[in-house]
Amino acid sequence: MSVGRGAHRIGEFARRVGVSPELLRAWEQRYGLLEPVRSAGGFRLYTEQDADRVARMRRALADGLSAAEAARVALANEAPGRGLIEDARARLLAAVEAYDEAALQAALDDSVAAFGLEPFVRDLILPALAEIGRRWEAGNTEVSQEHFASNLIRGRLLSLARLWGRGAGPLALLACAPGEQHDISLLAFGLLLRSHGWRILFLGADTPISTLKTTAQATHPAAIVLVAFDAALLESKATALRQLTRITPLLLSGPGATADLTRLARVRRLDGDLVAAANELARMSNQ
Repeated sequence: MSVGRGAHRIGEFARRVGVSPELLRAWEQRYGLLEPVRSAGGFRLYTEQDADRVARMRRALADGLSAAEAARVALANEAPGRGLIEDARARLLAAVEAYDEAALQAALDDSVAAFGLEPFVRDLILPALAEIGRRWEAGNTEVSQEHFASNLIRGRLLSLARLWGRGAGPLALLACAPGEQHDISLLAFGLLLRSHGWRILFLGADTPISTLKTTAQATHPAAIVLVAFDAALLESKATALRQLTRITPLLLSGPGATADLTRLARVRRLDGDLVAAANELARMSNQ
């Protein structure tokens, strides 16, 4: 196996995945969870595949499995091949086209069980929703089909989010900007962040800044993540956003979190796709 850009020595890797080096070594030695590669200088380096296994291990532990059982689950659910993902996406899209709720629910059931949370969200759900959106814009999908798919997928993500506020990890307060109604990507982000051990308080669509402020004062989150798809919805709120940062760290995400807006509000932008954004926030909490 070649050593890629995503390979890290154990200290950096431990900070990235939110697990101590001692526990990582124990999981590697007892259960064979990790498969580090060797650098040219002989250093043991941990890869993205190792990070995926750690994430699956932590999810299984959070579900109440013993360490040995959790390791078996983590190793059994390696990232699926592209062909399997593409087949699952085709199956999902066919169910949407036919307005077949039973088929769509079955596709979701099978996919989350076969692929695990991160590939389910990153490689199936988000690309499928994007494809449905493209078809609608091209006139090849009815708006009713888009609503049908969005509502069922949103319901599935909410079911996966059950009790995601429990635990002892840092708390993230997640919300959509005032006027913003699209919260599926924020739900997906929350699920990915939960896999890093965070607790989630989800306020959802169209959240007033004043509501964010009172909620943050009451719950003391480690971070607030505010999603915006339209920068214009937030430009008039720059002062209120700056005031919010005095209570807790605030991060803006989504297409509307432009460089101009983040500079105006003096807040940080959470970059990258959902998986990268969840990884970034998890790393920030460990620094």
